[in-house]
This record gives sequence, structure tokens and C-alpha cells, in this order.
Amino acid sequence: MSVRPGGPETAVLDLIIIGGGPCGLACAVAARRHGLSHLVLEKGPFLNTLVSFPETMTFFSSAERLEIGGIPFALPHLRPTRAEGIAYFHKVAQREQINLHTFEPVVDVAGQFGGFAVTTMDRTGRQRQYKSRAVVIATGYYDSPRMLGVPGEELPHVRHHYDRPYPYFGQRVVIVGGRNSAAQVALELFRYGAHVTIVHRGPSMSDHVKPWIRPELEARLRDGEITAYFNTRVERIEPDAVHLVQNGGDRFALPCDFVLAMTGYEPDHSLKVKLGVKIDPETGAPVYDPETMETNVPGVYLAGVAAGGYEPNHLMIENGRFHGPAIVRHLAPRLGR
Repeated sequence: MSVRPGGPETAVLDLIIIGGGPCGLACAVAARRHGLSHLVLEKGPFLNTLVSFPETMTFFSSAERLEIGGIPFALPHLRPTRAEGIAYFHKVAQREQINLHTFEPVVDVAGQFGGFAVTTMDRTGRQRQYKSRAVVIATGYYDSPRMLGVPGEELPHVRHHYDRPYPYFGQRVVIVGGRNSAAQVALELFRYGAHVTIVHRGPSMSDHVKPWIRPELEARLRDGEITAYFNTRVERIEPDAVHLVQNGGDRFALPCDFVLAMTGYEPDHSLKVKLGVKIDPETGAPVYDPETMETNVPGVYLAGVAAGGYEPNHLMIENGRFHGPAIVRHLAPRLGR
């Protein structure tokens, strides 16, 4: 793996990939195998989103459904842990000799097919500019949490990311949300000795909660080991309490020590909009061809959840890993390869 490509910044690359997650990695692997010069630009560490995931996270997908470029991901158990996934993707990047710049956020992108200019800021504060014939946007959502929009959300005990269970032992924790993340965090905190309450605006936990998670959660709720308030939303947050309002209009305060807002994430379309990519106002999804992943702007492609809108749950590593090969199959002939 090269941390700096061999040519000067003025060289024109075939493809610049913005985002160094698994789907960006799949694009780089496909590009290299088709003889396309490429560069992956990542604003944080390689696999930034996975690095930020909870220490104890286990993937929903099986190991074989995370494989990139046909490189086996062999494990003695079905679903890999975060650490195992990171180790596998590191191995893929090293074996495939991808060109990667980390801790180098993209600050501007402009141009058209055959002549894009991508400007970054490196860790020393110096601006760099790279040129390419095509661009892939493979940025994730994890840095853009869906805010509650209530007073007190900015307080230090309110968090939109969950990292590890240990600090919450013996604490009263309110978890806001009703999908997989909320369910997983609730169960893990319960196992590690927290006093857990779920608050969800829906009538029950989402139907999207994974089938191997739901039975235990329902048992904990039924036995009163985890408390839940459904058809309920947060009205405001104070240092020692969360004020709630139910659908019928009843209001009450719930004492708590921490609030974990597991409410999902919002798409950041700023780069796409800057390039002229159209966004559907209802779904929040960018316009693209699902066969080639090319947007309405020639030479601008999407990979992974970057192609999603307000509900990106249908896009994940196990199907986003195929976006890279689809992009390169479409792009390579256009570049005469």
C-alpha cells in the first residue's frame, strides 16, 4: 500500500476516490486491477467509520458477505467483530497496493469528465490539488448524526455516538431510538450494569431490528429489566433529567445521567451538490444509474451509502462492495482501457 502516489500532484489520475471506507477500498481494488491509476482520499484514518464504531461491535453481515475483490475472509465463526473486520480490510489494502492518503480532507472539488480538480488540506495545513479524469464519492454518514433538535441536546452528557459500555456501569441511561443501534446499545449497556430506558416515537421497536437481537430485547422489556416508552418523544434535556411528551399529550420528566441519541445519520450532499449532482427532495437520494453508479454528472460516481438518501439502510458493505467493480467496468472503456 502506498501512502503517497509515485507521481507528482500535477499528474492526471484516472480516478480519485473520496472516502477510505470498505466501499472506497473496493473501488480502489477494482481500479488497480483494471490498470486505472487511482488515489483514495480519506479525511481521517483509513476505515474512519469502522475505527469510530463501538469497540465491542459485531457486524450484522457474515464474513463472506464482506469480502472484497474475491479475497477470502475466513473465520471460525459467522459474524466478524470490528477488530477482525478492520484487520481484514487492512490486509486487502496492503495486498492490493492501493494508493491512499489519510488525514487529508477534501475541501473543494470541481470540473467535468476528463478534467476534475480535487483540493485537500493535509495534516500540516497545506493545501494540495489533484487532477483526475473521474471522481467517486464514497463518503459515509457516521460524522453527520440525525439531531433531535431539542433544547439541551448540546449538554456534555448527551451523545450521538456510542463507543464502549464500561463508563455507564450503574448509570441511568436514556437511549433515544428504535432501530438496530438503539436495540444493540440497550442490550449491551444492560449486560454491563447500566439502568437502561428506551424512548422511541414509534409504537414499538422497528421491524428492521435484526432477528437475532429482537428476542433478547423483547424478553428484557417483558421482564422489566429494560424500560421502554413508546409513542414518546424528547421535548428537552436537562443536566439530570429528560423531559418527555407522549402522543396523547402527557408530559413527564425522567431522571437520567446520560442520554444516547441512537437516531441514525443524515447524508452530507455538499460535495455532490457542488459538482451538480441532483438530489431528490423527497427521499434525499442523489440521482444516479444503479447499473453503473454514475450520477447525472458525467464522470461523477457514487459508492456505498453515498448513494443513499434519508433512509440508507438498504446500502451497506455487503452490497456497496459491488459498486466499485460496476464503476470501473463502466469507466475503463471510456478511458480506452
